[in-house]
Amino acid sequence: MTDDPQLAAEQRARVEIDRQLTAAGWSVVDRKDLNPFVPSAVREVIMSPGHGRADYALYLDREVVGVIEAKPAGTPLSGVEWQSAMYAAGLPDTARKRLYGGKLPFVFEANGVETHFTNGYDPEPRSRRFFGFPRPDTLARWIRDESTWRGHVTAMPSLLEDGLRPAQVEAVRGVERSLAEQQYDRHLVQMATGAGKTFTAVTQSYRLLKHGGFHRILFLVDRNNLGDQTMREFRNYTTPDDGRKFTELYNVDKLTGAGMVGSSKVVISTIQRVFKVLSGEEVPDVDDPQLDAAAPEAPVTVTYSPDLPPESFDLVIVDECHRSIYGSWRGVLEYFDAHVVGLTATPVKQTFGFFQQNLVSEYTYAQSVADGVNVDFDVYRIKTQITDQGSSVEAGTIVPKRDRRTRQVRYEALDEDLVYGGSQLERAVTAPDQIRTVLETFRDRLFTEIFPGRSTVPKTLIFAKDDTHAEEVVTQIRQVFGRGNDFAAKITYSAKDPKGSLQAFRNSPTLRVAVTVDMIATGTDVKPLECVFFLRDIRSASYFEQMKGRGARTIPDTDFQVVTPDASAKTRFVLVDAVGVTEHDHIDAAPLDRDKTVPLKRLLEKTATLTITESEVVTLAGRLARLDRELTEAERTELEHVGGLALKEITRRLVQAVDPDVLADVTDLRDHLDEAVKPLAANPELRNRLLEIRRTHDLVIDETSQDTLLEAYGVVDTDRAREVVTSWRAYLDEHRDEISALEVLYTRGRTVTFSELAELAERIKRPPYQWTPDLLWNAYAALDVEHVHRADRHTVTDLIALIRFTLRQDSELVPYAETVQQRYAAWLAAQEQAGAVFSAEQRWWLDRIADVVAQANGITVDDLDNAPFTERGGVDGAARDLGASAEALLAALNSELTA
Repeated sequence: MTDDPQLAAEQRARVEIDRQLTAAGWSVVDRKDLNPFVPSAVREVIMSPGHGRADYALYLDREVVGVIEAKPAGTPLSGVEWQSAMYAAGLPDTARKRLYGGKLPFVFEANGVETHFTNGYDPEPRSRRFFGFPRPDTLARWIRDESTWRGHVTAMPSLLEDGLRPAQVEAVRGVERSLAEQQYDRHLVQMATGAGKTFTAVTQSYRLLKHGGFHRILFLVDRNNLGDQTMREFRNYTTPDDGRKFTELYNVDKLTGAGMVGSSKVVISTIQRVFKVLSGEEVPDVDDPQLDAAAPEAPVTVTYSPDLPPESFDLVIVDECHRSIYGSWRGVLEYFDAHVVGLTATPVKQTFGFFQQNLVSEYTYAQSVADGVNVDFDVYRIKTQITDQGSSVEAGTIVPKRDRRTRQVRYEALDEDLVYGGSQLERAVTAPDQIRTVLETFRDRLFTEIFPGRSTVPKTLIFAKDDTHAEEVVTQIRQVFGRGNDFAAKITYSAKDPKGSLQAFRNSPTLRVAVTVDMIATGTDVKPLECVFFLRDIRSASYFEQMKGRGARTIPDTDFQVVTPDASAKTRFVLVDAVGVTEHDHIDAAPLDRDKTVPLKRLLEKTATLTITESEVVTLAGRLARLDRELTEAERTELEHVGGLALKEITRRLVQAVDPDVLADVTDLRDHLDEAVKPLAANPELRNRLLEIRRTHDLVIDETSQDTLLEAYGVVDTDRAREVVTSWRAYLDEHRDEISALEVLYTRGRTVTFSELAELAERIKRPPYQWTPDLLWNAYAALDVEHVHRADRHTVTDLIALIRFTLRQDSELVPYAETVQQRYAAWLAAQEQAGAVFSAEQRWWLDRIADVVAQANGITVDDLDNAPFTERGGVDGAARDLGASAEALLAALNSELTA
């Protein structure tokens, strides 16, 4: 009817507004048909002289409580607020009315497509978008209360901090402060995995329901099975002021096929299930991975639901909000007239964008390790030929083929050669011997290199590519370790009793290995876990962080020893990488303790001489955090007495000092680092006592496997390093005239190209040398640590730095990317001195051009049509943003930044 071409635009809008009001429970009538005992929207009500005619007046419980100004579709509604405000203040005395502050409390502007709503009971009433119209009983509740949560939340009682960690206190206060200020309607909490996000959210929910005037809260979880874990958190929560359980005071329910229980104060669901209810579809009460992992191809369209109206919730808490809430499912969140609080350990750019850049509290993984909330990790890389390079099978070979759906196996002869790369494993090809080789390597190195001195397989979580891959891994790991069914289990949605298996994995000393795909990837808490094993690649940095975080949890020593009897305490976990996931540029797999070749004694000496570097401060913090986990209470007290501060507090200050956000505002890095290490630098007794206690603990750790442990931590063979450096210099001299890169760098006649560097890298990695930039760099670091700068990984362009250092053209061995960034900073400073001013858009291009130069030792115009430049239009975008200077700027950066 609204598409009837015979109707004028405003009439079509009125028809749609009538429909929306009716759906929300209002009786839409003309003045002559008014029944004041029925919630009604009365058309065309004449106001007092000079106040015009209201398009609709809302009658509730025999009184007029609000007005609606209707406009044609497309009309900007903010421009007509003056009209609706005039109506709200101009109802004639002949009408029975409900006033608040001298005018009607509820004012709407609508055009059939969007609705703006001003609630006069808010402390600072202002218009906001509303999906349709609120129900009459909702307005009645606001009238009874004569206030909304926006007024209550400005006068919250002090937070009782008992039982809360400092980061949890900061998060609760940050959310409440942001809610009270009313400058944003979305609030982001970044909190490291394992730091207690859910407990924080339960604490927040209790305070807002009891003191903040909130009526109902929606708690969105990432997976439906995590809803059970969240439900347990609410049931186990003891309120700090009342002493009763949360669920004794407020009903907490999961969203089920029956919809929402009217008495619910907290509703737990996945966003997919909420959309099902909004769409009027049945919602299964049991786990349905196809539903809860569903990702629509296009953003969803939401329609009004009388079973779940927009005012159902005052607050939506989104756990793991780094996921796709701001994409395909965004419409579900924007349907509700509710503020949104997001919880995540790993926000990405889209997350910050969705939450309006409103980060109310931040607690990083490094800070959580320093505080003893989480443990640090190590990386153990397993690389096989098939994983790295793939393989081939000749035509005519009879091979088994498994149907993915039925798992039935048939045998067929290949009609052509099968050649596959490592990336095709478990997608198109399964190579059982590749899986077995990886698992056998893990078994053989487990008690000598990964967990030296141990004899019980640590709790290990293996991430497989899909359910079929997981089946194969479970079968093989039982065979490789020679163990039975109770040693390893598949925990996926399709497995029998996955929840029971997950509980056994947490608590049973028998079940040592779990193989999963996605079910335990995020949010699931398995505190005794010590090994996170990647047999699948991950391209999402945030998803990798969530998966990595499964191993980060701390656990009381006694609880840990119950399930892992040969371990005294959980002080670390290990990422076992069998697919190269930790080697992606976008993946941060650097632990806090980054350089295990530098002993604690050396780090402490560098604090005393005030020569410690930023990277070494990070390593020192990691080393002290791990030591703190191993200390007895008596040792902890002793160190606090000597140092005047708890070791945990010293570690926390070190981590805070090298936080990137803090460093961004530092003008004198040396002074800043000196101040950070002052508690150690100014206290020789504390440094000596730390070393004494460390030696005591080392004796215990190294008692059974000292040699292997030294190898695991990478003790350097200086003789071998000297041999590598000598051979490398001889190789350069011998081949200087036949390898293009060497010829260029010896003569310095022009810029060496990336292809020339790649050719050199390819030649030196062949037998008999088998050199890589990392190997050569580490050799120099072993012999001349004072002049060698460290980096997590080295690239092909670092060959430039290696050659220049070897030829004594440079006195320091500095990663090439670091050198480029220094040159870039100097170039920018020179440009500024010369009066050049670059806009934010231009800096975006220049910064990324510098990044490409650091990786490739140069950039061409063609490179601008590749990532990351394509997101801003490639070559055309560069010409648009850099203007006529684009070509000159490209040439200048090529000239100034390259070797």
